[in-house]
Amino acid sequence: MRMNTTYTSYVAVGDSFTEGMSDGLPDGSYRGWADLLAARLAARTPGFRYANLAVRGKLIGQIVDEQADPAAAMGADLVTLVGGLNDVLRPKCDVEQVCGLLEDAAGRLAPSCKQLVLMRSPGRRGPVLGRFLPRMEELFSFIDGLAARHGAIVVDLFASEALGDQRMWAEDRLHLNAEGHRRVAEAVWQALGHEPEADWDAPLPPAVRPGWAARRASDARFAREHLGPWIGRRLTGRSSGDGRPPKRAELLPYEG
Repeated sequence: MRMNTTYTSYVAVGDSFTEGMSDGLPDGSYRGWADLLAARLAARTPGFRYANLAVRGKLIGQIVDEQADPAAAMGADLVTLVGGLNDVLRPKCDVEQVCGLLEDAAGRLAPSCKQLVLMRSPGRRGPVLGRFLPRMEELFSFIDGLAARHGAIVVDLFASEALGDQRMWAEDRLHLNAEGHRRVAEAVWQALGHEPEADWDAPLPPAVRPGWAARRASDARFAREHLGPWIGRRLTGRSSGDGRPPKRAELLPYEG
């Protein structure tokens, strides 16, 4: 690992996790761990530049087709690549094909930057996660080997008990909340060799289980506001990212 390396530019590649859902800002936009990381790096380096090509809902094939080459062409010092989880969480998935596409993306990005960062994505602990665990483990094992081949850093977020805690997740049960994103930014910061500013994997206090009525109300709200629309998009072949431009399409000076 490069310790205390100075990065003058950063490009983030990925899906909703890297776009920053659901770390909401007052104007309705999202911040997220990549923005938080860029802000920290910019504070250390005058003229620091940042681009975030991530778009919610993107599958790994779309990330390769739409983001990999533009990101590589930017020639940034630092690149983060996180993708494939949207694929493995679908009812049908060819994990071997997903891994091949990740290999393609890493092969384009690694030669273009000083440091490529990959991740074992966090997972919300619960019965739904268990259904997809074998696929995720296969994907994460491949990512470990991919990193070794390309000299990339792997940030293991999935192993974190804290990030798996349901209190770190938004009401949609698919995306981290603000505290979850803050911890991810700290994890990447430390993986890059910087001095810790906090314990990103610090345990949460014991949870207080909500009452029956509160749980049923939460389940009903989740089904109405999140699960129903998600099923509708799946049935009609639509994605939440259809027609949506990249979050920050150009490598420009960062201004917090």
